[in-house]
Amino acid sequence: MYEPAGRPFPQLAFLWPALAAASVGEIAEAMAKQLVDLAVGPENGRAPNELNWATPSTIALELKVVRLRDFATTCEGRSTLVCAPFALHAAAIVDLAPEHSLVAALSDAGLRRVFVTDWRSAGADMRFLGIDDYLANLNVLVDQLGGTVDLIGLCQGGWIALLYAARFPAKIRKLALAGAPVDIAAEPSALSALADASPLALFYELVKLGDGRILGHKVSKFWGPESFNSKDVHQMLQIMESVDSFAFARVEALFRDWYASTVNLPGTYFLEVVEKLYKHNELAKGTFVALGQKVNLTTVRVPIFLLAARDDELVAPGQLFATERLVGTPAHQVRKEIAPCRHLGLFMGKVVLDEFWPRIVRWLLEPV
Repeated sequence: MYEPAGRPFPQLAFLWPALAAASVGEIAEAMAKQLVDLAVGPENGRAPNELNWATPSTIALELKVVRLRDFATTCEGRSTLVCAPFALHAAAIVDLAPEHSLVAALSDAGLRRVFVTDWRSAGADMRFLGIDDYLANLNVLVDQLGGTVDLIGLCQGGWIALLYAARFPAKIRKLALAGAPVDIAAEPSALSALADASPLALFYELVKLGDGRILGHKVSKFWGPESFNSKDVHQMLQIMESVDSFAFARVEALFRDWYASTVNLPGTYFLEVVEKLYKHNELAKGTFVALGQKVNLTTVRVPIFLLAARDDELVAPGQLFATERLVGTPAHQVRKEIAPCRHLGLFMGKVVLDEFWPRIVRWLLEPV
């Protein structure tokens, strides 16, 4: 669910009257399905497995829902696990290209054992997997890395990382969150406004359309590649070379390749995210039940770094910064910064990678 620049969700403009009517008049699910079919169009798109990662890596562990991608340059020392977004696009968002790779930025700044959750696109047999299944798999990865890690959560991987830290507080040494929705009510964003205005029937119909899954190549059409142009991509990637340069053309091609490669989500997981996180704001309210236990964010007492994007269309800075008042971490151990970029610039923008993430690495390397 990404919108690099421009007006948020332009393809949804024709749907707003219907959505408003549905929220008031409870339009039948059959009508919602007709609207969804009209919006998503024919099937296309490529599998994320075809993407190339910019930095050499190996697969340290392969599970049904996730691969543990290993970028470590040494066998010794503390592990840093990057919890990549599990939304509509592949985890290669963290390693797009040289100078636009979060993985490289972390390694160049001094982290020697970097690992990434490479979430797998949901097959038909995964349609009933829910948030608990992904938390359990994340727990296996942490145990694989020795049982204690520094955890970095990005966007939709950020609230999962925070939820995990609250559920297993002893397994996290430090926690960094970037562009992550935590308290949806703290400040509106285009995405939270859309979720709030849309009737649940529409989300259920999206799942029915995919026979129990959210098909990324179809749902991404709500935002669509046509919603940004070369100038938008140039601004988001923060490239110094001109738009008509060969250097930019090469990186732009990689970006568009990544953007066109979508992942499918289990329908159960998707609906839980919509209802628990966006509709009911359970993570912030302290009513979220994870792996059989109600999660209280005050159990998180580790040092925390919060990085927001000033011009974020999807996650308003206030949704992330609310974390400070929800966790049990002392105020002096919470650091907050705002980067001058849009959402994707947090993970791909050259200036942000050069200036902000090295500060996060220095913070991670400090003793607790």
